[in-house]
Amino acid sequence: MLRQDLNESLKEAMKAKDGCATSTIRLILAAIKDRDIAARTQGAGEKISDEQILEVLQKMVRQRKESIEMYAKGGRQDLVDRESHEIEVVEGFLPKPLSEAESQEAVAGVIGELGASSIKEMGQVMGELKRRYAGRMDFSKASTLVKDTLG
Repeated sequence: MLRQDLNESLKEAMKAKDGCATSTIRLILAAIKDRDIAARTQGAGEKISDEQILEVLQKMVRQRKESIEMYAKGGRQDLVDRESHEIEVVEGFLPKPLSEAESQEAVAGVIGELGASSIKEMGQVMGELKRRYAGRMDFSKASTLVKDTLG
């Protein structure tokens, strides 16, 4: 599903002559293809799942945010603007992220369902959160919430 959306968006960006969107979507598709190849060599199937594609997209957003910080420190506003536009393009393919309150509610719900009561069970809780909320939750913040709740 996401692959199809990406390919359609690439065609639209090319027709609209949006150079930044075109190059960003091509970068996304190349990253997905790299992950497909890696999955094949590990015997994990022909193509990665939509959840794994969401992970690729989230990683790309994180990388660009880090780049923005570096470019801002270096006084390169032109590169900050370009990276910001790329983030907008990538985020267009991500589902709406959970709010802080929704994240807290999700963490509490999963902990309750699993009956987790100690920090030793953090891995199980995080695994379940990743399975349910891939692409919608900031797992570094969720990790802190889980530690605070279980610790």
